[in-house]
Amino acid sequence: MSQSNVQIHDVVKEHYGAIASGQSASCCDDGCGCSSASLYDSQLLEGLPVDVTGLSLGCGDPVTIAGLKPGETVLDLGSGGGIDCFLAARQVGETGYVIGVDMTPEMLMKANANKVKMGVHNVEFRRGQIEALPLTDSTVDVVMSNCVINLSPDKQAVFNEAFRVLKPGGRISVSDIVTEGEFSPEQRADASSWAACVSGAVDVNAYTGLMRAVGFTDIQVVDKSSAEDIIEPQTGMPRVFSARVTASKPA
Repeated sequence: MSQSNVQIHDVVKEHYGAIASGQSASCCDDGCGCSSASLYDSQLLEGLPVDVTGLSLGCGDPVTIAGLKPGETVLDLGSGGGIDCFLAARQVGETGYVIGVDMTPEMLMKANANKVKMGVHNVEFRRGQIEALPLTDSTVDVVMSNCVINLSPDKQAVFNEAFRVLKPGGRISVSDIVTEGEFSPEQRADASSWAACVSGAVDVNAYTGLMRAVGFTDIQVVDKSSAEDIIEPQTGMPRVFSARVTASKPA
């Protein structure tokens, strides 16, 4: 991994560790919408403790569009405090299983504490980077992610890994920050902006192109909405969107 990629990982880890420890308010600037549980249907959140819903750092709801079925094995990339894992666990039931992967120790502590508090038995949290997943080949039915892939400095590796761990016929469902246009090299070099879900985002066509390059098919941008309520627009920036994207691994 290049020095710049290591730096981005370190800054992102520090940023989200501070959020999990209560030293920072949200994934982007104070008052942004990425920590708001209003991203989900209120019925989905019934029964979840505030320690879970209050640490929702996503930009959308990848669970609903995943169409999860009882008995499926689900992987959540960058699981954070665990909200999407716990929502998925309800849908796959006791015969299903959910694995959350996160690189931030403080987030994993929060997620495991929430798991104990809720008495959930079909969820497991593993420490790891989404560019090098701690899973064997062809072991999960569904890969999910919520506002995390944009943080990766090597998105091609993320999609390679997602494709690798999916079973043939499996599917991916993500909510993420994408752009219309590209950031300048100078903007990309701002690691703190990257950690705030901003300058790591890529053009939506480039994003789906990376997915296609690793072998995903049936790629659909299910919906795309302005992310101005999540990320404050700045002069000279491309337009920023929150998008939900689905795709399949050929059977």
